[in-house]
Amino acid sequence: MKLLRPSLFFTAALLVVCCALYPAAVTLAARALAPDGATGSLLRTGDTVRGSRLLGQTFAHPEAHPEYFWGRLSAASVDPATGFTVSGGTNRGPMHPALLDDARARLAALRATGVTGAVPVDLVTASASGLDPHISPAAARVQIARVARARGLSVGTITDLVDAHTERPFAGLLGEDRVNVLVLNLALDALR
Repeated sequence: MKLLRPSLFFTAALLVVCCALYPAAVTLAARALAPDGATGSLLRTGDTVRGSRLLGQTFAHPEAHPEYFWGRLSAASVDPATGFTVSGGTNRGPMHPALLDDARARLAALRATGVTGAVPVDLVTASASGLDPHISPAAARVQIARVARARGLSVGTITDLVDAHTERPFAGLLGEDRVNVLVLNLALDALR
């Protein structure tokens, strides 16, 4: 009984510090130092949130959207109640037959749109999280002709747009060239 009161006091104190004060301090610091990142790096068109710069956006049937660049395959889905992307990778290993089926289906969809030759691997596979918002510049380039044709624009215009939205490695050292698919697709919509 002698230890019960101090134990309860310290438990309550740690709950307040760890579950209220610390998270509030971190949230306030993040909003002060990186306001865009602290709120999810949301991309808006007017008052409409179009997605996050940090998350890949999925189409239920990308072949129904030839006017947009397609991102990587994803196990993520859209919650019909909220309209938000529900994150989730896949637990399919490299020997899982559905993994090969998904890659073959994407490759067939790309071939049906006129893509010939080698297809970059990031267009037919998912990232580890299934939420990667980027594709390689090569993956964007193989889609240029389809997007230009679907939008009635010149290949040169779309190529210039891809080049303008290719992100370079941090400090020229960390990472690889990459293209954020959502940012590129929003730039395409802005051309109208």
